[in-house]
Amino acid sequence: MQSFKDKINQDQLPQHVAIIMDGNGRWAKSRGEKRTFGHKHAIKAVREAVNACNEIHIPYLTLYTFSSENWNRPEDEVDTLMSLISETIILEAEEIFSKGLRMHIIGDTEKLPAEVREHMQHLVDITKNNTKGNLILALSYGSQHEILSAVKKISSKVKSGELTEEEINEKVFEDHLYTKDFPPVDLLIRTSGEVRISNFLLWQIAYAELQFLDILWPDFGKEDFFKCIYNYQNKERRFGKTSEQLNENI
Repeated sequence: MQSFKDKINQDQLPQHVAIIMDGNGRWAKSRGEKRTFGHKHAIKAVREAVNACNEIHIPYLTLYTFSSENWNRPEDEVDTLMSLISETIILEAEEIFSKGLRMHIIGDTEKLPAEVREHMQHLVDITKNNTKGNLILALSYGSQHEILSAVKKISSKVKSGELTEEEINEKVFEDHLYTKDFPPVDLLIRTSGEVRISNFLLWQIAYAELQFLDILWPDFGKEDFFKCIYNYQNKERRFGKTSEQLNENI
């Protein structure tokens, strides 16, 4: 059977794909295991997504790794997740570097354990000159917090006279978000069958195509990723315009 990869038009690739990696706990429970078992087996799916993205040369991939709300989970699960994140960063560092990927971290990282921050920063530092793609991990991330932080920073600049109210526009606002160095999200994928955004990149997905998959994250593979890209390419992205207006510009 032909792979969806072979059907992808390389001239119509999304620049930025974001993934809500959901379903680890349910995957584990369906096998009679604890939720942490699912988190450990989710690493394979992460590799699949990163490799698929790298193979077809999509320049930006953002993974919702740990949300600000995830701190409210049972303490043993949070501890396991933090240890797993730290271990994975160490184990995958060489692979990420060898692929030419540049690592970025977005979120309220001050809340993360010192060991996790140290390992993350090391990977960010050693990959800073890589140019073959950008892997962005959203850690301790919540979009509402990000937006409020941006508002506070802008308000402070207005108060100090560094910025006037009239100068505030979409570009100024975006320059105060965690994602100021990245393009808007073109395609958002969520696994597990849940149909919600869960406080993820609310500003950045304003015109993104959304795809919700009935697949639990540990079962996600490269072919699933390629299928999402293929489906994305078969959507008409109008950005508020009509189909007729778009056809006039062809």
